[in-house]
Amino acid sequence: MPHSALTALSPLDGRYAPKLAALRPLLSEYGLMHRRVQVEVEWFIALSEAGFAEFPVLPESAKGLLRSLVVRFSEADAQAIKDIEKETNHDVKAVEYWLRQRIGHVPELADKLEFIHFACTSEDINNTSHALMLKAAREQVILPAIDGILTRMQAMAHRFAAVPMLSRTHGQTASPTTVGKEVANVLARLTHARARIADVVLLAKMNGAVGNYNAHVSAYPEADWEEFSRKVVEERLGLKLNPYTIQIEPHDYMAELFDATVRLNTILVDWARDVWGYVSLGYFKQKTKPGEVGSSTMPHKVNPIDFENAEGNLGMANAMLTHMSQKLPVSRWQRDLTDSTVLRNMGVSIGYSVLAYDSLTRGLDKLELNETRLAEDLDSSWEVLAEPIQTVMRRHGLPDPYDQLKKFTRGQPMTRELILGFVNALDLPEADKTRLLAMTPGSYTGLGSQLAAKIKL
Repeated sequence: MPHSALTALSPLDGRYAPKLAALRPLLSEYGLMHRRVQVEVEWFIALSEAGFAEFPVLPESAKGLLRSLVVRFSEADAQAIKDIEKETNHDVKAVEYWLRQRIGHVPELADKLEFIHFACTSEDINNTSHALMLKAAREQVILPAIDGILTRMQAMAHRFAAVPMLSRTHGQTASPTTVGKEVANVLARLTHARARIADVVLLAKMNGAVGNYNAHVSAYPEADWEEFSRKVVEERLGLKLNPYTIQIEPHDYMAELFDATVRLNTILVDWARDVWGYVSLGYFKQKTKPGEVGSSTMPHKVNPIDFENAEGNLGMANAMLTHMSQKLPVSRWQRDLTDSTVLRNMGVSIGYSVLAYDSLTRGLDKLELNETRLAEDLDSSWEVLAEPIQTVMRRHGLPDPYDQLKKFTRGQPMTRELILGFVNALDLPEADKTRLLAMTPGSYTGLGSQLAAKIKL
């Protein structure tokens, strides 16, 4: 059976493939090959500028040709490398041979081919490529997708800042809040979590087979290889050099990045479940599209499927990201290959996150606030005013305010009339009594609206 979207094992490359088009060139096998070529080219050019007698500075035309191989790298180029790998049975060596083929005919480069991959171990190329892949994915896809959610939530927090809503602590009626404040609560958490993702420093090593520059020093013992490597990694590739490694970069920064992503995803699971509940209560309605079906048998239903899909895919992402963060920093002695096959799933784990962000974005765009339903819930919950009444009673030293309100309200259906009657019978200063008598469940929201209105990204 030929490979197609219908026969793909992963839904990321099947059913959901269009939603991940931006991620695919960055974290796929193609993306890895592309970055390998970039690293090999920059290392090669840097060697030509290091002052070695055997490798004088390349003319700008030759540098431009080399860098054009990166800029114009295509799927056909990736396939050509893959074809070479069938013979070498080594993916990084295949990139080296492909580069030799592409530049071997150039007079200024033909006698310098041995400086391709000079003194490098495969992991020098791979770890740097993985860091570049994550850098591009974070900048171009992950953070923009997160920011799309945060922007929408900030707009909701501000738009609904003063719309009162009944709280439900432990699932029971509780002191009212506002819709905007509840959105702001989540937004504040997400903003912090987003910063943790953005702040992770992406590391790379270019120090040879066991991290000691053994081969480098054997060829050019007088060179400052630590500084040379730092310049390539930091100034040419925009990463940060890790000076102390074994054969592999130990992936601690990856674990930090993946754990930070898990933390943000966990907050989004919490949010998706809350919105699901608010839809169930009728606080939110969902916009519908002509021809859309909510249930195969119940025509009236409009299911909160976007938030359900988001929750499910966030769970998939977190399971994989957690495994990667726990496995990748562990390597037997100076190197084992268990990290290699796991790293090939970076795109899958991040892909499930991005898919979830897309679902949440679409779900948020469909929400419509049902202020009538919110008001109905508040108007049937006058018992929540027991809190402010007993608090004012405490201020003025009335006897046993908590116990009085507990006996009056607990297990009893409360109405506006009952609450007003209780307040009228209290020996309180007139100003405070008037304020309590004017209070309703919908007005008892404290600083909720102000807090929501001033939330910023």
